[in-house]
Amino acid sequence: MRNLAIAGVIGAILLPAAPLHAATHKVVHRAVKAKPAAVAVPLSPAEAFLASNGKQRGVVTTPSGLQYRVLTPGVGPAKPTDADVTLVNYVGKLIDGTTFDQSARPTPMPVSGVVPGFSEALKLMPKGAKYRVWIKPSLGYGDRATGPIPAGSVLAFDIELLDFVSGAQFQQMQQQAAPATQ
Repeated sequence: MRNLAIAGVIGAILLPAAPLHAATHKVVHRAVKAKPAAVAVPLSPAEAFLASNGKQRGVVTTPSGLQYRVLTPGVGPAKPTDADVTLVNYVGKLIDGTTFDQSARPTPMPVSGVVPGFSEALKLMPKGAKYRVWIKPSLGYGDRATGPIPAGSVLAFDIELLDFVSGAQFQQMQQQAAPATQ
């Protein structure tokens, strides 16, 4: 009899709980549905430019975030590596169009001796290729100003890869070209 009384008390407690649970579930469900959208963090000028530029026809974005467009495809499958020295013509600009650097004549550049984004671009290019590349700040000079380049700048380059040789070959060529000293 006593068990029956306890069961009745438990039943009396549980029965009203079911409608209460359903009402609570509806309120929680509505709150989840009405959850405000995440607040968008404003993009930096560099991020905004790259987001827009990456949608342009012909622009490829690599996993690192380097963006490039092939202007002239070049020939052959061979591409420079970190151990190579390239011979390039280039023009470097800021995204506002200001030229900050350019080669006066074909310039030798060690692939591993330039900013990471420029190095990555060179390693994508076969001989004779001309690419336009956009280097995000973290692959360029980051948050430090360098000469005429403000901190946090996207660097835009037109690069023409004329040739490349191994670093050892390049050193040998330099030694042969150096005048004999006596």
